[in-house]
Amino acid sequence: MRQEDIWDVEAAERYDTPGRGVFAPEVLEPVVDRLAELAGGGRVLEFAIGTGRVAVPLAARGVSVTGIELSRPMIGQLRKKAAIPVVAGDMATATAPGRFSLVYLVYNTIGNLLTQEEQIECFRNAARHLDPGGRFVIELGVPELRRLPPGQEALVFTAEPGYVGVDTYDPVRQHLVSHHFTFGEGRQARVSRCPQRYIWPAELDLMGRLAGFELESRHADWTGAEFTTESPSHVSVYRLPAESAARIG
Repeated sequence: MRQEDIWDVEAAERYDTPGRGVFAPEVLEPVVDRLAELAGGGRVLEFAIGTGRVAVPLAARGVSVTGIELSRPMIGQLRKKAAIPVVAGDMATATAPGRFSLVYLVYNTIGNLLTQEEQIECFRNAARHLDPGGRFVIELGVPELRRLPPGQEALVFTAEPGYVGVDTYDPVRQHLVSHHFTFGEGRQARVSRCPQRYIWPAELDLMGRLAGFELESRHADWTGAEFTTESPSHVSVYRLPAESAARIG
């Protein structure tokens, strides 16, 4: 399953859920608040900008936002909402013009890169785009392998009326596939799947170091809650030393 095939026209048209899920104000507003604070008045770049769930309200705050996005249908949906400049391409290799004070990557999307090498290149690409002292912010879930009984490969992560979500794990390759089943009153159901490579926090930190970053902070959410062994996800802020920022080239 290629990411270009997963995020097709149908997926792009169905992605936005205004006021609900990850688009709910109580979910989205803390993300925008924190990113606007970290931007510090500078230009920002979103890797995998999608349909602009975060970028559109961030730009509405007066922040100068640019995006990189692999899916052209997702870019098309974004352009219906805001005139945010977007480069079509892979977040591990594509180049946006200019320099930025902040690069961010939200909602587990670094996992869409299915090899460790690609994920390291994503960090390096962020570094190439940043001003000296700039930051790279990643929102990422913690793998839920502790919940898997011995010998079991699947885990139900959500079960609610009209929707069931199941993750299947391949611990050898650190791969998981999220299976999404949506259904109504009849017999028909809609199935979509998204493969990912999951990353442990310590591995993520090593990727950052290989690209020249230092871990500045890690919290359990966008409001700054303490990150603990029980936290299901984290928001990690990496920073380039002011004297050694990488150059695009």
